[in-house]
Amino acid sequence: MTTTAAPPQAEAPARRSVTVAVAAAGISSFALLYAPQPVLPQLAERFHLDPGGASLAVSVATGALAVSVLPIATLSEVIGRRRVILASVISSVLLGLALPFAPNFPVLLGLRALQGIAIAGFAGVAAAYLAERLGKAGVAAAVGAMIAGNTVGGMLGRLSSGFTADWLGWPGSLGVTAGLALVCALLTVLTLPKSDASPGKAPLSGLRAALSSRVLLAQYSVALLAMGSFVALYNAAGFRLTGEPLDLPPAIASLVFLAYAMGTFTSGYAGRLVARFGRIRSVSAALVITVLGATLTIVDSLICVAVGFVVLTGGFFAAHAVANGWAAAEAPPGARGQVGGLYTLAYYLGSSIGGTVGATVYGHAGWAWLIALVAAWLLLALLISVLAAWSRR
Repeated sequence: MTTTAAPPQAEAPARRSVTVAVAAAGISSFALLYAPQPVLPQLAERFHLDPGGASLAVSVATGALAVSVLPIATLSEVIGRRRVILASVISSVLLGLALPFAPNFPVLLGLRALQGIAIAGFAGVAAAYLAERLGKAGVAAAVGAMIAGNTVGGMLGRLSSGFTADWLGWPGSLGVTAGLALVCALLTVLTLPKSDASPGKAPLSGLRAALSSRVLLAQYSVALLAMGSFVALYNAAGFRLTGEPLDLPPAIASLVFLAYAMGTFTSGYAGRLVARFGRIRSVSAALVITVLGATLTIVDSLICVAVGFVVLTGGFFAAHAVANGWAAAEAPPGARGQVGGLYTLAYYLGSSIGGTVGATVYGHAGWAWLIALVAAWLLLALLISVLAAWSRR
């Protein structure tokens, strides 16, 4: 892939335009991805499903995203990053608008699988696009803003569908979320500049390059292990909060997702941390903070559990922002799409595996053993990152 030299740091107006466009795309994409989660009981009732069957409305989309992200990221090396992002946000919104009209559950699952594939176009390509537009100097802050948009989208999708489901039903609530996503998608279409790179013709060599760097492999490990830890904790959070000794009503327990607001702040602030302390110190501190927050939730106190989730959420999203930006900055010019795809693949693979393993450990051994497991995963990610950074000296 041939490139023109990206400026060390894009001019302020252009940088703002890129950041706004990508953040809007993140809000649109992740609002759509997680919108069905709050209405799973309504889906179960409408289509006569048990909770596990209804949950496929979420897992089919995330699974399709994980499987398709690397091929789409590789394709972006051939046809260009901007085209892939625009196709992603437009097609995912159109599919979201079609969801309320699904006549049966298999059709709804088919639409959700297609939507996951569509969202993979943004999730696997955005960081590479930012690296090309802004260069290494500007990518850390922009990736942080992108991940902040992702967290806002994930929270907005859950809240917009959850708050409107009682009076609009599941079709209307998903339609509301799709309408909000449409506004964000239009903002992306109007403001997303062209990439500074021209399409290339050697995607396989780019894939080899994306797998040949210890530093890049370390960032994939952070994505895998940290996301696995994060999802494991949130999958079991409802059981922890509604069970003894806390015994919260389910509606109150669901407010734990408001901790995502801290993730919005810390991911957006990650670029400043990198500029001041460097990448390895920033990701190390963020992972340690995540461990400390998780450990705090062991205490059988509602205040400690709530504060612990706020702290671990902030730490996780800071680590994710630093690692994602680090991978984008380290990616060879001809392998940026593949690096973004591999990072996203590891991220969602961690979500799938970590969520399942964590729930199993919690069910058999309890919350304290789950915390021990995720602490081990997070510290392993820290060790891999430090060793990779040390090997370059």
